[in-house]
Amino acid sequence: MTRPWLGAYPDGVPHDIDPGAYRSLVELMDESFGKFGARTAFSFMGKDLSYREVDSLSLALAGYFQSLGLVKGDRVAVMMPNLPQYLVAIAAVLRAGCTVVNVNPLYTARELEHQLNDSGAEVIVVVENFAHTLAEIIGKTKVRHVVVTSIGELLGLKGVLVNLVLRRIKKMIPPYRLPNAIRMSDVIADGRKRGLQRVPLAHDDIAFLQYTGGTTGVAKGAILLHRNIIANLLQARAWLRPVLDSTQREVIITPLPLYHIFSLTANCLIFMTLGAENVLIPNPRDIPGFVKTLRKYRFTAITGVNTLFNALVNNPNFARLSFKPLRLVLGGGMAVQEAVAKRWKEITGVTLVEAYGLTETSPAATINPLNLAEYNGSIGLPIPSTLIALRDDAGKDVPLGQPGEICIKGPQVMAGYWNRPDETAKVMTADGYFMTGDIGVMDEKGFVRIVDRKKDMILVSGFNVYPNEIEGVVAGHPGVLECAAVGVPDKKSGEAVRLYVVKKDPALTEESVMKFCREHLTGYKCPRDVLFRGELPKSNVGKILRRELRDLAKKESAGR
Repeated sequence: MTRPWLGAYPDGVPHDIDPGAYRSLVELMDESFGKFGARTAFSFMGKDLSYREVDSLSLALAGYFQSLGLVKGDRVAVMMPNLPQYLVAIAAVLRAGCTVVNVNPLYTARELEHQLNDSGAEVIVVVENFAHTLAEIIGKTKVRHVVVTSIGELLGLKGVLVNLVLRRIKKMIPPYRLPNAIRMSDVIADGRKRGLQRVPLAHDDIAFLQYTGGTTGVAKGAILLHRNIIANLLQARAWLRPVLDSTQREVIITPLPLYHIFSLTANCLIFMTLGAENVLIPNPRDIPGFVKTLRKYRFTAITGVNTLFNALVNNPNFARLSFKPLRLVLGGGMAVQEAVAKRWKEITGVTLVEAYGLTETSPAATINPLNLAEYNGSIGLPIPSTLIALRDDAGKDVPLGQPGEICIKGPQVMAGYWNRPDETAKVMTADGYFMTGDIGVMDEKGFVRIVDRKKDMILVSGFNVYPNEIEGVVAGHPGVLECAAVGVPDKKSGEAVRLYVVKKDPALTEESVMKFCREHLTGYKCPRDVLFRGELPKSNVGKILRRELRDLAKKESAGR
């Protein structure tokens, strides 16, 4: 196919990349650790961790994993927020020849049980603040080995104090019982004695099982091969090269969770290849504390979602920061609003550049040129070695300027969904394109704009939320007869969940439903509001018509 976007590429950005430049993600990591050993890899709560230390710690942890009998391809779950231990853990898993299963630490017991069983993980690395959730369901899974770490484990003496405060004063470490759990520090000491047997890895080996919401109501694991991740790192790095490179000291601010594909690739891995310092923000919701941290660094790059950027520009102290070194501001995960982008540019002098991608595409598929003068409302141009086709319901390409489903083809596109060939078949075309479910238009220069969403998916602060999962949970409430979940506009999160319910029990209350949801769903999946109805709109075969409910929700929101 022709690629009209190539003419709009910034100077210095190649049309294509070569994923074969590295045999595996481990080879790329080894190169970075060796090249940038003396540089700071992570800054967290005032403590620095160098690339040399990450290298040493991850080699020891990988040796321990091998001592457990793990072999190439075995799955190891990593359940932690933004901590320096994160890169240590995933590098160790990959170096041992295994597959990383990223787990949201805020998962409920139900969600965690599903992901562990679906992935078949036999080992998990978990932060003790969330170990109580694991303890609830570990007996129902195949997990045989648990490595427990603490927030302050790599912070030295300061870490001892941090852990004491969290445990004794703030009561943020609920009691748990995992009799066979071993501390990470003990595991690393054991692994140093054993050493590591290098495992030959190739492009078709699985690097990550990255879970994303499912149309069937349960999360699915997107199979991201070493080739997929390498390709996306090289694609994005090529796009960044005119602005950022490894010869300068780059400092990237990381407020989004590293277990999310956007932050994992964009912040952790891409900037690792640049030898950058990654400043981890433990609680980005604490905007005053976030701004206070920013004041301490001469940061050159920051990524985030619209809601985060909006919160920052509305904090009076943010405008008092120095933005002289700042060269890259990348927004993804959800649509960047024009008002937020304009306000950001007014305060910082730097354009907020929007990008687009999905878990299934590792994730980057399109990025706006980094020399963009102003917000343009688009999600950018297809990045090197990426094809974008806009297709109608019959699978035929639509003309430029006409709306069609955004379909993506490239070396970063997943190999499929873990153990779900039926689900894979629904989203992959015969000619190798991934169907995103987003409706877009492409102009004559190749810039893409999203105009609608074909799927029922709800996008809450950059996280995919699928109505079937919510409805499946709520249907388990004894007072609910029927229910349907739809997305509604929300100033803070872009979209929020609205739940429509038909009562079985006349005494059922909104609070009862909300409490039930909080017990079984991660916070961002919980409905913002619950509306009761005598009946829900249905098709002639009895299927609940979510589109009618979305239209109703829009009218209700407009009338408020």
